[in-house]
Amino acid sequence: MRDTQSGLPPRFLRTPEAARFLGLSGRTLEKHRTYGTGPAYRKLGGRVVYAIDDLQAWADRGAKTSTSDPGVGTVLPARRIEAPAASGHQRHR
Repeated sequence: MRDTQSGLPPRFLRTPEAARFLGLSGRTLEKHRTYGTGPAYRKLGGRVVYAIDDLQAWADRGAKTSTSDPGVGTVLPARRIEAPAASGHQRHR
């Protein structure tokens, strides 16, 4: 989110503020980060930060106009996504 008039860089939010921006708990946003299902983030030093534009873009992927609208993308749940098994191979646990 660039303010072209003042030349300010994008504003970054830490996890608690980013979670509030999205209406999620901080823990849910951390889970999304762990599983790779959440918005893009950056590591600055040891700190995780989110650009507001990235948060908005991630939320916009889930935009729908009706229950039958497939939308333009999917916002996945905050859980591990299982990779499809290769054909002909059994997955052992």
